[in-house]
This record gives sequence, C-alpha cells and structure tokens, in this order.
Amino acid sequence: MSTQKSLDDLVETLNLERLEENLYRGECEKTAWGRVFGGQVLGQSLSAAYNTIEEKRYAHSFHAYFLRPGRIDMPIVYNVVRIRDGGSFTTRTVDAIQNGEVIFNMIVSFQIDEGGFEHQFDMPDVPGPNDLQSERELRESMIEEIPKEFRDGFLREKAVELRTVEQYSPLNSEKKPPYKHTWMKANGKLPDDILVHQNILAYASDFGLLSTAQLPHGISWGGMNRRVMSASIDHAMWFHRPFRADEWLLYVTDSPSASNAKGFNRGTVYTEDGKLVASAIQEGLMRQIKSNKEK
Repeated sequence: MSTQKSLDDLVETLNLERLEENLYRGECEKTAWGRVFGGQVLGQSLSAAYNTIEEKRYAHSFHAYFLRPGRIDMPIVYNVVRIRDGGSFTTRTVDAIQNGEVIFNMIVSFQIDEGGFEHQFDMPDVPGPNDLQSERELRESMIEEIPKEFRDGFLREKAVELRTVEQYSPLNSEKKPPYKHTWMKANGKLPDDILVHQNILAYASDFGLLSTAQLPHGISWGGMNRRVMSASIDHAMWFHRPFRADEWLLYVTDSPSASNAKGFNRGTVYTEDGKLVASAIQEGLMRQIKSNKEK
C-alpha cells in the first residue's frame, strides 16, 4: 500500500457517516495490537462535533476521557450534544458508543476567528527532519530482532511519518530522560480544510505521548513493558494557530511526573519555521504487573 493511500484511508476513517441529527458512525482502523487506537477516537469525535457547527467557527480546545477499550471489529457511534451556541464560543460534548456502552467522552469548544495579544515559547533548537532517519528506516534496520508474528504490523505503511531526534529503539530498555522531540507529517497531500488538518493532528498527538513517561523507567516495546499495563486515561488539546498537517511539525513532549501507577505527559507542536500551533496534555496508566513470585 502506498503512503498516500494510507493517508487517504485515514482521512476517510475520520470522516463519519451521518445516521440522523447529532448521531454519526465511524469505522475502525485494523491495528496490529487488536485495540482501537486512541488517536482514531480523538479524531472521529472532533469530526462528529464539527458536523454540528453551522457557523464559521473553529475548534480551539478539547478535553477527553478514555473510559473503556474499544473493539476494532465493530463501528463506533458518536452522539453529539449541543451544549451552547454563544456569541463567540460554541460548546459540544461527544459520547463514543460501542455495544451500548460509552467508551470515550469529549467536550469541544469552538471559537470565531478573533485577533488579540500574542506571545509564545521559542521552538527548541534541534536537528531538522531532513537530517534524521525515518521511523521506517529505523524499523527495517532491526526487523530481524522482531518476532515473525509482529513483523507485518511493525513495518506497515503509516498515514503519518515520524522522525524522532533522539532515535530511541523500541527494543531498548535503557533508562532515558523523560523528553522527546519528534518531527511528524502526514504521508501525502491533504485537502485545504482546517477540520481535516486538526483531525490528523489530534490523531497523531496520541503517538508516543504516554511513552515519554515510560522513558525514565526503561519501559520499551520489546522489554519491560510486557510487564506493564499501559493505556491512555485522558487527553486534552489546544489549537493556537493555523497549520498544515501535511507539512513538517515538531512534537516536543516531556513528562514532569509519574506516580500512583500513572504517567503525566505534555506536548507542544511547532511548524518548521518555529510557530507554536498546538499543545497537548495526557495522563496514562502505567501499572506494573507483578509476577507470582513478587506478589
């Protein structure tokens, strides 16, 4: 499958079928690990909320909770409640439903386009995307170390390309500082629609955010994390300025704290020319699974 085809499929997945007023349905990506990817539900929920906005307003923030694991073998129904339509701001809540149960909840705020005061943190000085290996190149270099049953999923074409400055190996359990710098970009061309670009960034913002809190503890895909239960608990995002998700964006993530079986993570997103365009925060489960000998 070509990278543009993978991206087109993702855009189609995030574009929902209207069932009736305020009610939408979305299909699920077939993930290698058999569970619904959190970024997919984030993007689809944002899309559902946008479908109820009749004026020219844009999402500036959302706050969401992952309540139950989703199944990839059945669609997800999204129920939107129109909380408020004000003079400048519009508010919606979205429930994602599978098998009669709410698996995810989001509240989204939209705003008219306004001017005002501006400032931002400067973008960190890091190597650019053209100076780094792609995630696929790194994975191809270690394919012999991956169990055969996981190789197809490990090397599958992705709709979003990632290039991490620190070049961490998912097989390495060495303890690292709790921060990462990752360049990311949609793997192809996207239409000129702010909803599509926000959807793709919401989707991509779930890549690697929780794993930032795992770095100081040596939790890796091929090592200790087989004894760690990990899952996103909540996710919030703010859109500060316009951007294109099919151009390089730098995702700067750090984890100030981990405690009580949870890791707290922050992310900021910059364009290649240094504009701060979005921020994200996520708390995730990091529960150590003890062996019978340790209990």
